[in-house]
Amino acid sequence: MSSETPLPLDRGDVVNRYFLEHRAKLIDVAAFLDRVDRAEGDGSEDFRLRSLRAGIAILLDGESDRARRILEILSDPSEEPIDRAPMKGATGAWDGFDPDHAGGSD
Repeated sequence: MSSETPLPLDRGDVVNRYFLEHRAKLIDVAAFLDRVDRAEGDGSEDFRLRSLRAGIAILLDGESDRARRILEILSDPSEEPIDRAPMKGATGAWDGFDPDHAGGSD
């Protein structure tokens, strides 16, 4: 359990208030993964899918700070600026993420 300051709502109130919204998000993620599975070609090595699957594992690990840990997976940890962006727009995930060398929870 997290040592952070508790919410003013109790656990039951949080579930009552937010469950349906997050149920829909969960179904949306499942539908996305189903579409990926049905699509032709091999996208299994796509860095975005690796990051998404690693984030899902964090959701299930029972540890605290899930949001922070998932953001760390999706974010580029480099601190030095680059001269030029490799493409126009954002991808939403760091293409250097390696699930075999990802850090665990702190």
